[in-house]
Amino acid sequence: MGTREQIVDAANRLFYQQGFEPTSFAAIAEAVGISRGNFYYHFKTKDEILEAVIETRLASTRKMLAEWAGDSADPLARVRRFVEIVITNRGDIESYGCPVGTLTNELAKLGHPSRAHAVGVFEVFRSWLREQFEELGLDTGADDLAMHVLAFSQGVAALSNAFHDSDFVHREVDRINAWLTERLAFRPSADGAR
Repeated sequence: MGTREQIVDAANRLFYQQGFEPTSFAAIAEAVGISRGNFYYHFKTKDEILEAVIETRLASTRKMLAEWAGDSADPLARVRRFVEIVITNRGDIESYGCPVGTLTNELAKLGHPSRAHAVGVFEVFRSWLREQFEELGLDTGADDLAMHVLAFSQGVAALSNAFHDSDFVHREVDRINAWLTERLAFRPSADGAR
């Protein structure tokens, strides 16, 4: 990994764990183990680093979703995998919240112009979830279903961070999975019957 990539990786982690605004150039440089002069060779402003972090998150999200698609031909299994991300990443979520939600919330509070770019990660998830529901034959309302699942994940992540209650997280994942099963039982068939 080159120096620029190390800086972005460290900044990504620190922005998640400490927040964008409180994280200084010095903290990022220290995490990478480089001088500030070497740091400024790669990035002149913290906003440049933020943009690189957002691009990295977008790329890693797209890669993860492509891997999930490669792992299973079943769109319902892929949606369930998304739902279970709050369990898979429970340790980090309990400690720091959702990395996407915390960054977009902070940037919104700051009135930061990169907020719209950061929301792009949610848009990638939304589009991907919508595609899964469309594959399941739920063309009408697929976007509403995608937003419902996104809202579920954000709500559970926020409460997991607040209460550190893994039993709650597991119960909520079970509930959304039961809801998915029930919802899909009433989807239209190919001939339009229910």
